[in-house]
Amino acid sequence: MRLPVVFGLLVGCALIFAPVNEGCGPGRGYGKRRPPKKLTPLNYKQFSPNVAEKTLGASGRHEGKITRISERFKELTPNYNPDIIFKDEENTGADRLMTQRCKDKLNSLAISVRNMWPGLKLRVTEGWDEDGHHFEDSLHYEGRAVDITTSDRDRNKYGMLARLAVEAGFDWVYYESKAHVHCSVKSEHSVAAKTGGCFPASALVTVENGSMKNMESLQPGERVLASSKSDGSGPFIYSEVIAFLDRDLTVQKQFYTIETDSGAKLTLTAAHLLFVSQGNCSGPVVREELQSIFASDVLPGQCVVSTQGAGQQGHLSRVTTIQIQVDKGVFAPLTRHGTVVVNGIVSSCYAAVDQHWLAHWAFGPLRVLYSWGGPVGHQDVGIHWYSSLLHWVGTHVLDPAHFHPWSMMDNDR
Repeated sequence: MRLPVVFGLLVGCALIFAPVNEGCGPGRGYGKRRPPKKLTPLNYKQFSPNVAEKTLGASGRHEGKITRISERFKELTPNYNPDIIFKDEENTGADRLMTQRCKDKLNSLAISVRNMWPGLKLRVTEGWDEDGHHFEDSLHYEGRAVDITTSDRDRNKYGMLARLAVEAGFDWVYYESKAHVHCSVKSEHSVAAKTGGCFPASALVTVENGSMKNMESLQPGERVLASSKSDGSGPFIYSEVIAFLDRDLTVQKQFYTIETDSGAKLTLTAAHLLFVSQGNCSGPVVREELQSIFASDVLPGQCVVSTQGAGQQGHLSRVTTIQIQVDKGVFAPLTRHGTVVVNGIVSSCYAAVDQHWLAHWAFGPLRVLYSWGGPVGHQDVGIHWYSSLLHWVGTHVLDPAHFHPWSMMDNDR
């Protein structure tokens, strides 16, 4: 492939990944804050952080109302999490509509509520507003804010509910009323809102000799078990580790731990992609039924691709429980095939963009460089140079408002 072609691909995918290569894992400030050992409820009328909602240190300024007929309506996504009760008093489904970031934080909070008060669920009394019930610049009009309670409507719990919302990663939480807690998030267009995806240092991969190795000791150039198909459907092969897109042994992050009925447990950050199926888990892997979704969107009852007792082909295992935990280290290995088997479950190597195939295309130039000269290296700590270059090209060379990367992909669609 000629260098101009490689650069053209780099320019196109930079537009896709420019906002999302600044960090790894969920939470504000790139996840640098550690959760407190003891949770303290917010006081009535207290907000966190202690700045105004629409400032840079919180959820940021408003960007204008979203209506059902506006171009930006596609930015909203419905939330069908069964662990969340949506009041939906308008009977239009509006309360279920929100940005992906708001959805991620809300789903994380739902797990915390269930763990804090077994038998109770998170309740949303107000989500996206299309009826003009709030102030002109309210983030409810953009699907970036929710008003919440617990399902039992016990007001004595709302202070702790607000604290749990802070820990879940909402960018601004306000114990606004005796009747609800108000939460909001940064815009999807905000660079500060974008995070990548990683595994903890303790995560295990299978190397070519059949032994297990943790992420901390894995090196570029080694071959690890992966799916030969970029959609995760297998069969299994050993694929070279091209590089680490992120690597930091010391930092602590919040992770989702997904456990299956086969006993496999996969721990990864909220924005990391995982292959799931909604179909019958007892049958073979059906390629057409697999889709890549964020780890924070995985629900009990869905199926993931497992290697346990599966030989070369893989089989589906049903997700039984999902927990949130803090673990040490962040590692994002990139294999030549764009997939990796971690703790017995097939995972994507990518994050932040909800289409695995698109992410795999965007990192095509890096695979070309690998084919020319072998492993392309990584920083001892931090983000890989290629990801940083994508970000730089997207923010300094091109204007995303006047350039559309799809024009470069017409022959591949």
